Parts: sequence; C-alpha cells; structure tokens
Amino acid sequence: MSLALQTFSSVKDANAALQAAGTRYLGGGTLVVRAANEGDVSVSRLVRVTDPGLSQIAVSGGKIRLGASVTMAAIARHPELAALAPAARAVGGPAIRNMATVGGNLFAPAPYGDFAVALLALDATVVTEDGELPIETFLAGRDTSRAVVTAVSLSMPKTESFRFLKISRVKPKGISVLSIAALMQRTADGTVTSARIALGCMADRPMRAKAAERALLGCKLTPEEIAPALAAAGEGISPITDPIASAWYRAEVLPVHLGRLLLA
Repeated sequence: MSLALQTFSSVKDANAALQAAGTRYLGGGTLVVRAANEGDVSVSRLVRVTDPGLSQIAVSGGKIRLGASVTMAAIARHPELAALAPAARAVGGPAIRNMATVGGNLFAPAPYGDFAVALLALDATVVTEDGELPIETFLAGRDTSRAVVTAVSLSMPKTESFRFLKISRVKPKGISVLSIAALMQRTADGTVTSARIALGCMADRPMRAKAAERALLGCKLTPEEIAPALAAAGEGISPITDPIASAWYRAEVLPVHLGRLLLA
C-alpha cells in the first residue's frame, strides 16, 4: 500500500487535512512511520507542518514553552532545561532523541511516552490551535482528539523539587518497565506540603498516583514516613503486559522504585 505525504506551512491547513480518514500527523515519525512500515493499513496519508515556531524553545520569567516539534535531543542539551534533561534522555538512544518530539510523546502509548510522564507530574498545559488544556484532561481524551498540538507550557521546576526515574532492562535506551516523575514542595524542615506523582506503564497512558500523593502530605522523606504512600501507590493502576514485563511484575516493583525515587 502506498503512503502519501502532504506538507503544509501552517497548522490551520494541516488541521483541515487531518479530518480525512486514514490521515495521521507526522512529527518525528518514530512511532507512526514504524507502524506503517510494519503493515499498519489504517494509515494511508501523513501530514506534516513546516512552521518554524513549532520547533522553538522559550524560557522566560520562570515559564517554559516547548514547541510541539522540539526534539528530546534539543531539550537534553538546552542550558536552561537541566531539570527536564533526565526525562528527555530517557527517550530511546541518540538517534531516536534526534527525531522524537514533545508533541509525539504526548500521543505515545505505553510503554513509550516517558517524557509525557514528566510533563504530567509538572502539571503542564497542552496548547492546540483550538485552545489550551491541562495535560491530564488532554491525555484522557487524546485518542479522539483531531487537533494538532502546537506547544506545551509549564513552570520551571526547581532542580531539588523535581525527580524522574525510568526503569528498563537494557541501559541506557531500553523500553520502560515503568517510569516515575514526582514534583514535591517541602518546608525548611523537609515536610512535604504538596506532591504530584505521575506513572508510566501503569495504564495505557501516563497517570497520576493520587492516593500516594495524598499519603505524602505532612510527611518527611524517610523510609518510615513514606511507607503509607508506597502502600497506596498501586491504587487505581492497571499496568500493561508486554514482552518487557507483565502487569503483575510492574505492580510488584512500583512501590520499590517509587521508594527509591522519594529517598534519593
């Protein structure tokens, strides 16, 4: 089957083309092109946009704006994005990071989408031509959305308040067994006053560990005080099973690796 490619200079024109059946947006192509090469007949036409604004990174006043076409490699080497670099480097090897984009990662099904896990923990906002959505709302409806993502915006996290961990069997570029991101605010004596914990591979898309978040409030990050949060980490999860790991295994190791992240 032939695969057509259409190029547009504006998101508006691309959006119109995407309404046709069998049409998919082409960002970095790390997932959609592979699927087509492996025989996915649901895609007959790819659409891409050349607008240079989609590849821009803006950091100003404690805010970050990442264009949807910004690559993981660009984030990893940006001097002002050191806090995000570990999550960007968790996406594949160097060749993949040179192609994989912010926008594409938002649509990546588990066990992919490690950078989207970080964005969920950071309470990012997803920008499309139709408007802006909290990332949690966007992820919940991403399968039915036809709008082109143009950017992601978020507040600059402090290095000491944001943590990210990817667990894989092959280092450094293996597919995730699971990934965890946590954004926490603490008082001077180390008491947790707010927490956002995001999980990858614990559902078909990144999800919040809300029970664990609640259990952390008022705690200090010691083995004894985080124990209730680790016990609650599995509430509401529905881990995937794939050739990398079973759902049972992922659920079993989640509290182990969450504990390591919190105590790091």
